[in-house]
Amino acid sequence: MTDRTTPEGHRTHDLIGIGLGPFNLSLAALADGIPTTPGTAPLDTAFYEQRPAFNWHPGLLIDGATLQVPFIADLTTLADPTSPWTFLNYLRTCDRLYPFYFAEQFHIHRAEYDAYCRWVSEQLPTTHFNHRVDAVRWNTGHAHYEVDYTRLDPDGEAHTTGRAHTRHIALGVGTAPYIPEPLRPLAEAPGTPVLHSADYLHHREELLRADHITVIGSGQSGAEIFLDLLRARPHGTEKIHWLARTQAFAPMEYSKLGLEHFTPDYTRYFHALPEHVRDALVPQQWQLHKGIDADTITAIHDELYRRTLHGGWPDATLTPGVSVRTAGRVSGAGTRIELHLEHAQQATRSRLTTDAVVLATGYRERPLDTLLTGIAPHIRRDTQGRPRIHDDFRLDLDPTLTGNIYVQNAERHTHGVGAPDLGLAAWRSATILNNLTGTTPYPLPQRTAFTTFGLTPHPTPAVPGQSRPHTPSPRPRPTTPEDQVTSPDAP
Repeated sequence: MTDRTTPEGHRTHDLIGIGLGPFNLSLAALADGIPTTPGTAPLDTAFYEQRPAFNWHPGLLIDGATLQVPFIADLTTLADPTSPWTFLNYLRTCDRLYPFYFAEQFHIHRAEYDAYCRWVSEQLPTTHFNHRVDAVRWNTGHAHYEVDYTRLDPDGEAHTTGRAHTRHIALGVGTAPYIPEPLRPLAEAPGTPVLHSADYLHHREELLRADHITVIGSGQSGAEIFLDLLRARPHGTEKIHWLARTQAFAPMEYSKLGLEHFTPDYTRYFHALPEHVRDALVPQQWQLHKGIDADTITAIHDELYRRTLHGGWPDATLTPGVSVRTAGRVSGAGTRIELHLEHAQQATRSRLTTDAVVLATGYRERPLDTLLTGIAPHIRRDTQGRPRIHDDFRLDLDPTLTGNIYVQNAERHTHGVGAPDLGLAAWRSATILNNLTGTTPYPLPQRTAFTTFGLTPHPTPAVPGQSRPHTPSPRPRPTTPEDQVTSPDAP
């Protein structure tokens, strides 16, 4: 049995997860009950989250909105369909299997997915909410990480502090709403009706009272918000603008072969590409994850068309290819806002006055260095100063740190567009657990796509489902300019 105490008697976990979004929740669910090695005690894990409970994008749980992935892309099914934490077992527990069966819904409501994840988070004994992690450091003497945290009271105020010890860490700190620089001062100013789509439902009634509304962003969130506002506005006086930088309000790539970009096969292929090739690829693939699903586009057009049945056109303006150069309040007009716009193809500029702005401008990965300040000098980086990440989701660390730090949804630059995709959550969690234990609690498929990506076969694990052992091997020296490591202090 693994020794799980230090000489001072402190308990040492096998794994601590920081953050409890869907990805670390998937890891917690798949880690539940599996042994460190055959015949030993189960993994000792703990997962900390500063929020009081699980909530998945609560500001975007618009009535009727569905996931863009099938229900089978739950927390565990694609790694272990027999897990007690599958979506189908959730339905069985809630006595809703037959209604779901007759509903014939392959893509479930977002609110239902949120409720399912909350159910899992409340049942697992390893999840700890109202725990804010403050610092992570490496203890050389005991060869483990120290995790300092603060317990929060129900109001979110600091209550007590604590320290946990762990051999390995999984970072699932998620992403943060992105606000473009020209609009940041307005979004941060109190009383100014400029908000990110993440807060949409919290301010929906206030937005509907505005005389004119502008939605910025051409992705799924922007489309859903535009449609929801349009349906709620009076015929003929809708007074909505929908603006986007993209050259079209384009559909999501949802063909069967296109979806194979969200398979482990493509992820391995992408990871093996040179850094400069990966960096060029990601922006080109925006329609794989930033487009609008066809049903939403159809619903928008149907709603606009319905408003022409008795003559006239709806007062709704949809303009792609536009960027916001600057923005500010209109002098002497209360909270009215003036947007200074530029159309790239026409090389023209214009101004738009509006009463409220919803920024459906997406999310950005939260920087890891803020939390990992104590071990930043030990993180190896690429030419852009970003953490290098192995194919099994381990940070590339100095060999003096024998414990691994795994990342979830912080690896788009190394693993591609599938990093934030729910469909790869269970596979990534299983890969991490196979690596951590050095065994194969979750055998994983050798092939997952009909497409062969590249002429040179990409490497696959030697044993089904098993990545390299969790004890770090010596790091190879860089051999190409793209792989050269920058200074640990690079931004």
